[in-house]
Amino acid sequence: MSGIESALYESGIKRIAGVDEAGRGPCAGPLIIAAVILKDPQSTELTRVRDSKTLSEKVREELFEVIVNQALSYSIVEIFPAEIDALGLHKSNLEGMRRAINLLETTPEYVLTDGYAIEGLALPNLAIWKGDQVALTISAASILAKVYRDRIMRAMDTQFPGYGFAKHKGYITAAHTAALKELGVTSIHRKSFANISALLN
Repeated sequence: MSGIESALYESGIKRIAGVDEAGRGPCAGPLIIAAVILKDPQSTELTRVRDSKTLSEKVREELFEVIVNQALSYSIVEIFPAEIDALGLHKSNLEGMRRAINLLETTPEYVLTDGYAIEGLALPNLAIWKGDQVALTISAASILAKVYRDRIMRAMDTQFPGYGFAKHKGYITAAHTAALKELGVTSIHRKSFANISALLN
Protein backbone atom coordinates (compact mmCIF):
# COMPACT_ATOMS: atom_id res chain seq x y z
CA MET A 1 0.00 0.00 0.00
CA SER A 2 1.03 3.62 -0.48
CA GLY A 3 1.85 5.89 2.44
CA ILE A 4 -1.60 7.46 2.37
CA GLU A 5 -3.30 4.05 2.20
CA SER A 6 -1.23 2.73 5.09
CA ALA A 7 -1.95 5.84 7.16
CA LEU A 8 -5.68 5.54 6.50
CA TYR A 9 -5.66 1.82 7.28
CA GLU A 10 -3.71 2.27 10.52
CA SER A 11 -6.10 5.03 11.63
CA GLY A 12 -9.01 2.60 11.32
CA ILE A 13 -10.27 3.59 7.87
CA LYS A 14 -10.58 0.24 6.13
CA ARG A 15 -13.05 0.82 3.29
CA ILE A 16 -10.77 2.66 0.88
CA ALA A 17 -12.04 2.94 -2.69
CA GLY A 18 -9.59 3.31 -5.54
CA VAL A 19 -10.89 4.82 -8.79
CA ASP A 20 -9.26 4.90 -12.22
CA GLU A 21 -10.11 5.00 -15.91
CA ALA A 22 -9.07 3.44 -19.18
CA GLY A 23 -9.56 4.97 -22.59
CA ARG A 24 -9.02 8.72 -22.31
CA GLY A 25 -6.70 8.83 -25.31
CA PRO A 26 -8.34 6.65 -27.99
CA CYS A 27 -10.48 8.23 -30.71
CA ALA A 28 -12.78 5.18 -30.75
CA GLY A 29 -14.57 3.15 -28.13
CA PRO A 30 -15.86 3.91 -24.65
CA LEU A 31 -14.24 5.49 -21.65
CA ILE A 32 -14.26 2.98 -18.80
CA ILE A 33 -14.08 3.91 -15.11
CA ALA A 34 -13.67 1.37 -12.34
CA ALA A 35 -13.95 1.70 -8.58
CA VAL A 36 -12.92 -0.98 -6.09
CA ILE A 37 -12.79 -1.51 -2.34
CA LEU A 38 -10.45 -4.35 -1.41
CA LYS A 39 -11.33 -6.68 1.46
CA ASP A 40 -7.71 -6.84 2.60
CA PRO A 41 -5.19 -4.64 0.78
CA GLN A 42 -2.41 -6.52 2.60
CA SER A 43 -3.43 -9.88 1.13
CA THR A 44 -0.61 -11.82 -0.52
CA GLU A 45 -3.03 -12.48 -3.41
CA LEU A 46 -2.53 -8.84 -4.45
CA THR A 47 1.27 -8.70 -4.50
CA ARG A 48 1.41 -8.64 -8.33
CA VAL A 49 -1.01 -5.73 -8.64
CA ARG A 50 0.63 -2.78 -10.40
CA ASP A 51 -0.32 0.04 -12.73
CA SER A 52 -2.11 -1.76 -15.57
CA LYS A 53 0.13 -0.12 -18.20
CA THR A 54 3.19 -1.94 -16.80
CA LEU A 55 1.62 -5.41 -17.05
CA SER A 56 1.20 -7.77 -19.98
CA GLU A 57 -2.29 -8.52 -21.27
CA LYS A 58 -2.04 -12.07 -19.91
CA VAL A 59 -1.13 -10.90 -16.41
CA ARG A 60 -3.84 -8.23 -16.44
CA GLU A 61 -6.44 -10.86 -17.33
CA GLU A 62 -5.25 -13.08 -14.50
CA LEU A 63 -5.27 -10.20 -12.01
CA PHE A 64 -8.75 -9.09 -13.08
CA GLU A 65 -10.18 -12.29 -11.59
CA VAL A 66 -7.96 -12.00 -8.50
CA ILE A 67 -9.11 -8.43 -7.84
CA VAL A 68 -12.78 -9.31 -8.33
CA ASN A 69 -12.39 -12.16 -5.82
CA GLN A 70 -10.53 -9.92 -3.37
CA ALA A 71 -12.99 -7.04 -3.68
CA LEU A 72 -15.41 -6.12 -0.93
CA SER A 73 -17.21 -4.20 -3.67
CA TYR A 74 -16.41 -3.03 -7.19
CA SER A 75 -18.15 -1.29 -10.06
CA ILE A 76 -17.36 -0.61 -13.71
CA VAL A 77 -18.94 2.24 -15.68
CA GLU A 78 -18.99 2.65 -19.45
CA ILE A 79 -19.16 6.14 -20.98
CA PHE A 80 -20.16 5.87 -24.63
CA PRO A 81 -18.61 7.99 -27.42
CA ALA A 82 -21.83 10.02 -27.88
CA GLU A 83 -21.70 11.14 -24.24
CA ILE A 84 -18.00 11.99 -24.54
CA ASP A 85 -18.83 14.10 -27.60
CA ALA A 86 -21.68 15.85 -25.76
CA LEU A 87 -19.97 16.51 -22.41
CA GLY A 88 -16.30 16.60 -23.33
CA LEU A 89 -13.67 14.11 -22.23
CA HIS A 90 -12.77 15.59 -18.84
CA LYS A 91 -16.37 16.11 -17.71
CA SER A 92 -17.21 12.60 -18.90
CA ASN A 93 -14.33 11.23 -16.85
CA LEU A 94 -15.44 13.00 -13.68
CA GLU A 95 -19.06 11.98 -14.21
CA GLY A 96 -17.95 8.39 -14.71
CA MET A 97 -15.98 8.50 -11.45
CA ARG A 98 -19.06 9.76 -9.59
CA ARG A 99 -21.20 7.00 -11.09
CA ALA A 100 -18.66 4.30 -10.29
CA ILE A 101 -18.43 5.38 -6.64
CA ASN A 102 -22.23 5.61 -6.31
CA LEU A 103 -22.62 2.11 -7.78
CA LEU A 104 -20.44 0.49 -5.12
CA GLU A 105 -22.61 -1.76 -2.97
CA THR A 106 -20.50 -0.85 0.06
CA THR A 107 -20.09 2.85 0.85
CA PRO A 108 -16.40 3.74 1.06
CA GLU A 109 -15.00 5.65 4.01
CA TYR A 110 -12.38 7.30 1.81
CA VAL A 111 -11.88 7.61 -1.95
CA LEU A 112 -8.55 7.77 -3.79
CA THR A 113 -8.53 8.84 -7.43
CA ASP A 114 -5.86 8.88 -10.10
CA GLY A 115 -4.89 12.43 -10.94
CA TYR A 116 -8.23 14.21 -10.89
CA ALA A 117 -10.22 15.41 -7.90
CA ILE A 118 -13.98 14.79 -7.98
CA GLU A 119 -15.74 18.05 -7.26
CA GLY A 120 -18.81 17.86 -5.04
CA LEU A 121 -18.23 14.29 -3.87
CA ALA A 122 -19.83 13.92 -0.42
CA LEU A 123 -17.09 11.60 0.82
CA PRO A 124 -13.55 12.26 2.02
CA ASN A 125 -11.37 11.92 -1.06
CA LEU A 126 -7.92 12.63 -2.40
CA ALA A 127 -6.56 12.87 -5.93
CA ILE A 128 -3.08 11.34 -6.24
CA TRP A 129 -0.77 12.30 -9.09
CA LYS A 130 0.18 9.11 -10.93
CA GLY A 131 -1.95 7.29 -8.38
CA ASP A 132 -2.13 4.15 -10.51
CA GLN A 133 1.63 3.81 -10.01
CA VAL A 134 1.76 4.36 -6.25
CA ALA A 135 -1.56 3.35 -4.66
CA LEU A 136 -2.65 -0.29 -4.56
CA THR A 137 -6.38 0.43 -4.67
CA ILE A 138 -6.00 2.73 -7.68
CA SER A 139 -3.76 0.18 -9.41
CA ALA A 140 -6.44 -2.46 -8.85
CA ALA A 141 -9.06 -0.15 -10.36
CA SER A 142 -6.79 0.54 -13.32
CA ILE A 143 -6.57 -3.19 -14.07
CA LEU A 144 -10.34 -3.64 -13.87
CA ALA A 145 -10.91 -0.71 -16.23
CA LYS A 146 -8.20 -1.69 -18.70
CA VAL A 147 -9.19 -5.35 -18.98
CA TYR A 148 -12.89 -4.51 -19.29
CA ARG A 149 -12.19 -1.98 -22.04
CA ASP A 150 -9.84 -4.27 -23.96
CA ARG A 151 -12.53 -6.96 -23.97
CA ILE A 152 -15.00 -4.48 -25.44
CA MET A 153 -12.55 -3.41 -28.14
CA ARG A 154 -11.87 -7.01 -29.13
CA ALA A 155 -15.62 -7.46 -29.53
CA MET A 156 -15.77 -4.25 -31.59
CA ASP A 157 -13.12 -5.73 -33.89
CA THR A 158 -15.65 -8.41 -34.85
CA GLN A 159 -18.49 -5.92 -35.24
CA PHE A 160 -16.39 -3.49 -37.29
CA PRO A 161 -13.88 -5.61 -39.24
CA GLY A 162 -10.99 -3.93 -40.97
CA TYR A 163 -10.21 -1.25 -38.39
CA GLY A 164 -7.89 -3.33 -36.22
CA PHE A 165 -9.63 -2.51 -32.94
CA ALA A 166 -8.40 -5.74 -31.32
CA LYS A 167 -4.82 -4.60 -31.86
CA HIS A 168 -4.76 -0.83 -31.27
CA LYS A 169 -7.87 -0.65 -29.03
CA GLY A 170 -9.07 2.55 -30.70
CA TYR A 171 -5.87 4.58 -30.30
CA ILE A 172 -4.64 6.66 -33.21
CA THR A 173 -2.10 4.64 -35.20
CA ALA A 174 -1.04 4.70 -38.83
CA ALA A 175 -3.06 1.55 -39.50
CA HIS A 176 -6.13 2.99 -37.76
CA THR A 177 -5.86 6.24 -39.72
CA ALA A 178 -5.53 4.33 -43.01
CA ALA A 179 -8.62 2.25 -42.16
CA LEU A 180 -10.59 5.40 -41.35
CA LYS A 181 -9.73 6.91 -44.71
CA GLU A 182 -10.67 3.73 -46.53
CA LEU A 183 -13.72 2.59 -44.55
CA GLY A 184 -14.99 5.78 -42.95
CA VAL A 185 -16.02 6.77 -39.43
CA THR A 186 -18.05 4.30 -37.35
CA SER A 187 -20.62 4.81 -34.61
CA ILE A 188 -17.99 4.07 -31.96
CA HIS A 189 -15.64 6.83 -33.07
CA ARG A 190 -15.51 10.02 -30.99
CA LYS A 191 -16.62 12.71 -33.39
CA SER A 192 -15.38 15.53 -31.17
CA PHE A 193 -11.78 14.32 -31.49
CA ALA A 194 -9.77 16.41 -33.96
CA ASN A 195 -8.75 13.60 -36.31
CA ILE A 196 -12.32 12.25 -36.58
CA SER A 197 -13.82 15.73 -36.91
CA ALA A 198 -11.41 16.48 -39.75
CA LEU A 199 -12.52 13.38 -41.63
CA LEU A 200 -16.19 14.24 -41.19
CA ASN A 201 -15.69 17.80 -42.38
